[in-house]
Amino acid sequence: MIGRPNLVLASGSPRRLNLINQVGITPDSLRPSDIDETPKRGELPRSLATRLAKEKATVALAAVQRDQELIGAYILAADTVVAVGRRILPKAELLDDAHQCLRLLSGRNHHVYTGVCLVTPKGVFRQRLVETRVRLKRLSNDDIEAYLAAGEWQGKAGGYAVQGLASAFIVKISGSYSNIVGLPLYETVSMLAGEGYPVHIGWADVS
Repeated sequence: MIGRPNLVLASGSPRRLNLINQVGITPDSLRPSDIDETPKRGELPRSLATRLAKEKATVALAAVQRDQELIGAYILAADTVVAVGRRILPKAELLDDAHQCLRLLSGRNHHVYTGVCLVTPKGVFRQRLVETRVRLKRLSNDDIEAYLAAGEWQGKAGGYAVQGLASAFIVKISGSYSNIVGLPLYETVSMLAGEGYPVHIGWADVS
């Protein structure tokens, strides 16, 4: 972007790219970070989201440092974790994973945590953790089977995507909606602005 420092989004997620585009920011490069996202023994959901966001940013930073056109860029990374209490739900890759997640989430509250990590052009790491509480209605067998058949669960933390058909299951959200989608916009824009990246934050609430 002419007149602006470069921004690298350390993600291949179409949802995160779409969210950042919604607030008028277009990353100059996408650098997905292939890391092991397996929780460590006894690791809590908050800690996992924070650690993985930093690890993704670190991998992206190493790649950027090998690219002369991107050296000195801002790097933005995020990781979203869905949990019921201390139990971390998987990113559903198999139908059975998604089925178990939806059964567990049915009729109860759960938490969505997104760790956001920003690396400044000087190599300083800044981090935020955003938490949103979500309650799903009690799901019938027909609800679950129809949702699974639609295929929206694939690769989604907790086995559902709030911006799709599962929006009909949501009873209550306490906190940032965009956090559930994968990137808390208010906090992300505030971090960028606070570190000197030129953004417009005239909204009353962009979350």
